[in-house]
Amino acid sequence: MGYPSGCDQVALPELSFDERGLIPCIVQDADTLEVLMMAWMDEESLRRTLQLGETVFWSRSRRELWHKGATSGNVQKVVSLRYDCDADTLLALVRPAGPACHTGERTCFFRTL
Repeated sequence: MGYPSGCDQVALPELSFDERGLIPCIVQDADTLEVLMMAWMDEESLRRTLQLGETVFWSRSRRELWHKGATSGNVQKVVSLRYDCDADTLLALVRPAGPACHTGERTCFFRTL
């Protein structure tokens, strides 16, 4: 992504985080446009994502930062990070190194109603 080290100095746009300090992030394959997953970010995980060029999320269950693929190797290289017109949802276009879902499925959206 070409972000400089020291990205913690980069001014973030006026994003609308919820009362817990979180914002949803939809993750989409940059090449196929398939929706891979949805996860939460806080300001720190967003800054780390910008700095690393790989997705970093906030785990609500573990209450800690979560660098996607840090243990599995299934990292997501960020191609573009966008936000919607209300500034309350992020869209990460990524190139995944493996499945997005913890079940081993390519996408977390593999079930049909």
